Amino acid sequence: MWRDLLPIGRHPGSGGYRRYAWTAADTDCRAWFRQEATARGLAYEVDRNGNQWAWLGDPSQGGAVVTGSHLDSVPDGGAFDGPLGVVAAFAALDELRARGARPAAPLAVVNFGDEEGARFGLACVGSRLTAGQLTPRQAHELRDADGVSLPQAMEAAGHDPDAIGPDPERLARIGAFVELHIEQGRALDLGGNPVGVASAIWPHGRWRFDFHGQANHAGTTRLEDRRDPMLTYATTVLTARKKARLAGALATFGKVAVEPNGVNAIPSLVRGWLDSRAADEDTLAAVVAAIEQAAHERGARDGVDVRVTRESFTPVVEFAHQLRDTLAGLVSPDAPAPVLPTGAGHDAGILSAAVPTAMLFVRNPTGVSHSPAESAAEDDCTAGVTALADVLEGLACR
Repeated sequence: MWRDLLPIGRHPGSGGYRRYAWTAADTDCRAWFRQEATARGLAYEVDRNGNQWAWLGDPSQGGAVVTGSHLDSVPDGGAFDGPLGVVAAFAALDELRARGARPAAPLAVVNFGDEEGARFGLACVGSRLTAGQLTPRQAHELRDADGVSLPQAMEAAGHDPDAIGPDPERLARIGAFVELHIEQGRALDLGGNPVGVASAIWPHGRWRFDFHGQANHAGTTRLEDRRDPMLTYATTVLTARKKARLAGALATFGKVAVEPNGVNAIPSLVRGWLDSRAADEDTLAAVVAAIEQAAHERGARDGVDVRVTRESFTPVVEFAHQLRDTLAGLVSPDAPAPVLPTGAGHDAGILSAAVPTAMLFVRNPTGVSHSPAESAAEDDCTAGVTALADVLEGLACR
């Protein structure tokens, strides 16, 4: 499975993946998922929001145990973020069959669409729509960098955009959702553990900062006469790092757009996107407020108008304690598996408001993620599959 999936959407120059939602690479990933489902005799379906499902047993029975993740990527992302959870899900079902396990509840593997938000700027679109945390109207307003709307992209890929929306009936069938994911950090590596259990997801969000200045000639305009938004933006980036460090939080400007984007032109507009995360919502709010205040203060000095728009926000997610503790015991019966928080968002976090959810992490020796350098040892991935199979057997089998 891993070998078949590995080349899809891989950029020959960077070695990273560009599997963006509703593109050719995404279509190829979705075809791979359907092929794996069909090869196992699983009932395959695509829901109203474009998420893919592969069922073992009758979903209408209710109380289903679902596992899976996503197949899309960030720009030049790594091979493991998302796909490891889907590959491991199919492999865990294979393991259950090899053990002769008899499921008493339906089992399913899912591939949630557009989890990374690389194309349309909003993470977890597929799961947000399903859970009712994103309205069809809001989804229809999403556009990529080329101005293509989400409905246009979905329709071009063969999916009906008019069908999207909340899916409470589907969620009501799910008794538990368990997502396996590569750890996006080094806590497991530092502790010497191949597999761990998530305790919570830090609250996080994305904010767009628009810095409006005045376009002018780079070679003739005196420094004193400039209204240069790049200066305000640069100062805000440095401020974000400082405020986050002092608060024990995280703040990153990872995307920027400049107009008119000429080498010999002072920009008229610099637009930067802030990603910020913290252990609690009060700290996150304080950090973002401090960054915004600093941006306005510097903008006043530079003659630059600053406007800030919150584009997304996910509150703190405490995974279901009973399910989390059950996982920790199933993964490591002799000594409970390590339980650790994460600053990364996941579909499991979105679904947690509607169904009991939990996560397993597989060791990442470098701690690098969202990069071609992301890695995991084959033995650790196998340990993850075994742990997931143990969990599925404990939750769904006689």
